[in-house]
Amino acid sequence: MRQTESSRRGFLGGAMAAAGLGLPAGAPAAAAAEDIKLGVASYSVRQFQRGLAIQLIQKCNVEYVCIKEFHLPYSSTPQELARGVKEFAKAGLKIVGGGVIDLKSDNDADLRRLFDYAKACTMPLMVVSPSHQTVPRVERLVKEYGIPVAIHNHGPEDKEFPTPESVLKAIQGMDPRVGLCIDVGHTTRTGTNVLDSIRAAGSRLLDFHIKDLKDLRDGKTQVPVGDGAMPVVEIFKLLKQMNYRGYVNLEYEIDGDEPLLGMAKSFAYMRGVLAGLRG
Repeated sequence: MRQTESSRRGFLGGAMAAAGLGLPAGAPAAAAAEDIKLGVASYSVRQFQRGLAIQLIQKCNVEYVCIKEFHLPYSSTPQELARGVKEFAKAGLKIVGGGVIDLKSDNDADLRRLFDYAKACTMPLMVVSPSHQTVPRVERLVKEYGIPVAIHNHGPEDKEFPTPESVLKAIQGMDPRVGLCIDVGHTTRTGTNVLDSIRAAGSRLLDFHIKDLKDLRDGKTQVPVGDGAMPVVEIFKLLKQMNYRGYVNLEYEIDGDEPLLGMAKSFAYMRGVLAGLRG
């Protein structure tokens, strides 16, 4: 059950102090000077209403956010979406995408409604979960709306797109704006080598979800980035070699009620890795 914003304010202040995150609101994000741009998938703060979610993201000192529907609901009116978008902008957060957005409906009107939603939210990219059957329809809408889509792989439980390779096979020959979002945790759980998947994706890699696991085959072992077995250094090296220009968005799926400490630790580690690579 979601707690109210007022009941969480005490936690937020205490967690920020414990994490040493006494950062001024709107402080320049450390990622701004990095060639690999670090952001947050707002699913990481899914238990929080939009206002407090924005505060949590700010305290991670990032400026890029990929919005989950919790924070800009599909049911909102265009006016309500516009107000929500302004809240993110006022907080110094740039919306770099939205998702994961389910595009499995066999109804063109349903698919179009979600593209209209992304347009109203000023999303430059949709991270999506289609079916093999709907992918051709999605491509047509990409051409019509001019909004790229990144198909998200969801691991061994996903009957449609468990691996990045399954996405690449389905979109072969399609418009280059139809690509993929590699989720490293879901990828390694299939037994696939995530570095090989990144290489294979090439220019089709439009978005990236980062997380870490103690056991790369077990999603229940997620930990802050840097505390697990994910080859983060090698991943960032490869992304730099490929001249990847998308975003690396932290998708922190654990500690739902108290995610800030783990998120902050994850960003501290990733920034350290990037600093080392630059050095």
